[in-house]
Amino acid sequence: MLACPICASVQTVKNGRIDNGKQRFKCQDCGRQFIEQPTKKVIDQATRELIDRLLLERISLAEIARAAQVSEQWLQTYINEKYANVPRQVQVTPKKKGG
Repeated sequence: MLACPICASVQTVKNGRIDNGKQRFKCQDCGRQFIEQPTKKVIDQATRELIDRLLLERISLAEIARAAQVSEQWLQTYINEKYANVPRQVQVTPKKKGG
């Protein structure tokens, strides 16, 4: 069997398949689920900037995901991370009274 990528244990068992048909494994020691050869796609900075511009255009997330060729799940996670970094307090300056 394969070694766990987290704890390096060889106490792993088959645990079904992911949506694209690849075999999924589970470590019996730490409980981590993993696949044998993951194909993680890295989203480059140019694509992220395109997504940021498209978000300002009030286009649906499904359309943005299609245009940028990213998954809707990745896009939602990206948006959630950006939202978490937005400051929560608004600074208001009082208007001058009179004229």
